[in-house]
Amino acid sequence: MKSHQVIKESCKKRGIKSIASEIGVSSSLMYKWSQPYDGSGSGSKNPLDRIVELINAIQDPIVIEWICEQSGGYFVRNPESRQEENYEVMPATNEIVAQFSALLGEISQAAQDNTIEKKESEKIRQVWNALKSFTEGFVLCCEEGDFKRIIEGEEKNQTG
Repeated sequence: MKSHQVIKESCKKRGIKSIASEIGVSSSLMYKWSQPYDGSGSGSKNPLDRIVELINAIQDPIVIEWICEQSGGYFVRNPESRQEENYEVMPATNEIVAQFSALLGEISQAAQDNTIEKKESEKIRQVWNALKSFTEGFVLCCEEGDFKRIIEGEEKNQTG
């Protein structure tokens, strides 16, 4: 879906006028953002296009991560696709189970005294975020049938 289509679709429920008023822009600008931009037509370069330009210029996921946090979510980058014919399901499955076990271990260790300190919660968050990222990569590898790549990626993370 193109950025102008995302804006158009996302505004259908509440209405462009209502959203324009809430964010402090004119309805006509919102309508322009919801039309294709080609530099000569009635459309206008919209904030989504500008955010993509900013992300590409910065070349760091920090902007995406911040947007996801502001929206109550978490950014997980999809690993690059390098499907290979020879793959092994069990090592990848064992790795995801091991990471989940590590998360449970952190939680158990932190909760032993019936309180979880800030430093402990930060460590739990770190392990949880690593598990979410690994699991997203695992699911992509499942979809592509490339389990060797996920183990190679994990080995690189442990040594680097």
